[in-house]
Amino acid sequence: MINTTEITHFTLSPYFDTGAYRYLYFLIILTSYAAIICANLLLIVVICVNRSLHEPMYMFLCSLFVNELYGSTGLFPFLLLQILSDVHTVSVSFCFLQVFCVYTYACVEFINFVVMSYDRYYAICWPLQYKSCMTLKTVTTLISLTWLLPFIMIVVLISLSAPLQLCGNVINKVFCGNYAIIKLACSDTRVHNIFGLIYTFISVIIPLVLILYTYVRILKVCFSGSKQTRQKAVSTCTPHLASILNFFFGCCFQILQSRFDTSGVPNVFGILSSLYFLTCQPLFTPLLYGLKMTKIRIAYSLAFKDYPNVLRAVTGIS
Repeated sequence: MINTTEITHFTLSPYFDTGAYRYLYFLIILTSYAAIICANLLLIVVICVNRSLHEPMYMFLCSLFVNELYGSTGLFPFLLLQILSDVHTVSVSFCFLQVFCVYTYACVEFINFVVMSYDRYYAICWPLQYKSCMTLKTVTTLISLTWLLPFIMIVVLISLSAPLQLCGNVINKVFCGNYAIIKLACSDTRVHNIFGLIYTFISVIIPLVLILYTYVRILKVCFSGSKQTRQKAVSTCTPHLASILNFFFGCCFQILQSRFDTSGVPNVFGILSSLYFLTCQPLFTPLLYGLKMTKIRIAYSLAFKDYPNVLRAVTGIS
């Protein structure tokens, strides 16, 4: 039996099959990562600089964009290194750090979507009470909980997985996953599986139920309201729903890949599904909100229109 004291690293097997495609994968990921950083950072700056965007909805959006940067930066540099490297190993401590980054990113994303749904629910269903309800204190509390709860849950998850005795060190994924590590365990994992189900229920099922509930209520108000109310609801809610669906499908691919035997599936499919989960959401979200949200488009246009004046003021060049 191999025990945890003897395992100092994990081997990520899918990278061995990249072969001649490694440079193509590298180029795709590098281009995507650069686009993700530019798009999310630009929108964060636009929201922070423009006072007209200092509203609850845009503050929650800012939290979402920060999470996209956190998730992609916690993983993309590692992927780029692994693709070009001939040795596809990762230390045990770094593997758990990666688990922490990926899982907190996913959990924060879902909870952020719930908070945004709650915000839209109050704005559309209770417009007169909206300002008194969504105060700066409330918004700050909601954003703090959005980040704090996932961090606590993932710390508990990792503290349960880290002491496990392992009988192997080969992970059939392009990045470390908690369930992939648990499957290598020699000891009893019933407690870990139960907590894993509880974690999935809290971080995925409950958020989805709450999101569905708020949007059913929003749709009822929209269909019973004026044409202007429907148009406003559609313009603000469409990007949110599209972003939720995109992220949900990406998560489903990862859960299916982790929970079921995929030995008969080509590794290229596993790599591409992982890239979809890691790339499409951080890239799709800022583009979607940047294009669909009128206030962001106006603020973005004004920022670039005033750029020459700002530059002259900073540099002193007339």
